[in-house]
Amino acid sequence: MKNLLLSNWHVMRIFRLAFAVFLFVQAYNTHEWFFIIFGLFFFIQALFNSGCGPKGCAVPQKKYPKK
Repeated sequence: MKNLLLSNWHVMRIFRLAFAVFLFVQAYNTHEWFFIIFGLFFFIQALFNSGCGPKGCAVPQKKYPKK
């Protein structure tokens, strides 16, 4: 678990973390607490390095060989 949280930090992961912090600050400043839900979404993505990869969010299609 420690290895998952502390390794493989890249630009998109840092951007998600910064955007989550931005949403938390905006929720606090404007008292629009609905922004916290979106902030938590991006925070969890940044923390666990989940989300869409370089090929997008599409589900990979299994290719069968032609017979």
